[in-house]
Amino acid sequence: MKIVCEGIELSDALGKVVKACSVRTTNPLLECVKLTAENDGLTLLATDGELSIQKKIRAEVFEEGSLCVPGKYFAEFIKRLEREQVTLSSEGERLDIRYADSESSLQTLPAEDFPRVDAVVEEKRVTLTAKNLKELIAKTVFCCAQDDSRPILKGCLIRAEEGMIRFTALDGYRMAVCEKNLEEIRGEIKIICPGRALTEIARMLGGDEERIELFVQNNALRVSIENTVLTARLYEGEFVNVANIIPHEFLSEVIVERAVLAESVERAAVLARADKSSIVLFDIREDHMNVSSNTPIGKVDETVKILLEGKDVTIALNSKYVSECIGAVTDEKLRIGLNGAVAPCVITPVTGEEFLYLVLPVRTS
Repeated sequence: MKIVCEGIELSDALGKVVKACSVRTTNPLLECVKLTAENDGLTLLATDGELSIQKKIRAEVFEEGSLCVPGKYFAEFIKRLEREQVTLSSEGERLDIRYADSESSLQTLPAEDFPRVDAVVEEKRVTLTAKNLKELIAKTVFCCAQDDSRPILKGCLIRAEEGMIRFTALDGYRMAVCEKNLEEIRGEIKIICPGRALTEIARMLGGDEERIELFVQNNALRVSIENTVLTARLYEGEFVNVANIIPHEFLSEVIVERAVLAESVERAAVLARADKSSIVLFDIREDHMNVSSNTPIGKVDETVKILLEGKDVTIALNSKYVSECIGAVTDEKLRIGLNGAVAPCVITPVTGEEFLYLVLPVRTS
């Protein structure tokens, strides 16, 4: 293999592709980026078995070929050559990197041993705007579980039917639901996509009005954006039946200005974080809500104006969960539904059903 390309283009491509390299593995190939030089370009590919990212860049190809290089080190090295023109050539089990009047090298592994990434046949497809996809991801993926105790909860349930697409994520303490209109749909979809894959898709998205196509087949999802192709292996199994979790009637309903509540919770959270439960107390009475935290470090007690329909209620919630939920939306006002101190708190828009957040209360003595 021998090619010449611009350092800035190679560095940009590596920055995207290396996100799919495995960080902890017994298979060194999963830590590599596969380089393939053919025709008029260089294709970079990385996979950890769950997520695969491929990107093609322009290159002058003098000799076609493929090899695998350590992804992390190659990306970090090329990042320091963004102003240079770079020549890559293979010599046995070595990749030579020439730039300006200098030369460096990296050890390589054979490309034929690299894991195969199956192509996704365009069996089912949905099309939506980049703006809607960005919002679906931003409003839900932070609620995906981070630990491996229930692996399926590290994914986001995606359902598409009748011109609508809905994302649902939960981690056992909170839940997020967001739905948007589709531009087109071919075949109903019900899949569980890794939250990590959705985060990488969000980073790939460009202009808000761009139309994005998501392709699904069997156990894989694929999206292609500007010469970058991301393929995610989907989780198998049954997701939590969220219909049984969401209450539809409330003893207390609060209308509150989102920005005012967000700022108050953030201030209370500064001291609440001194306690491992990070508790903020919400005491709701008539036309106001007291937002307070009380720890050995100190005390915060603030009053936020509200509109209340129903009974007075006091509930303790994890400040981080509340902050992340109300911080993910931009509505001027929010509706909060409550059924007492030990039932879930539900946050929705004042009108419509575009999003829903559910946060479990913290029991206090």
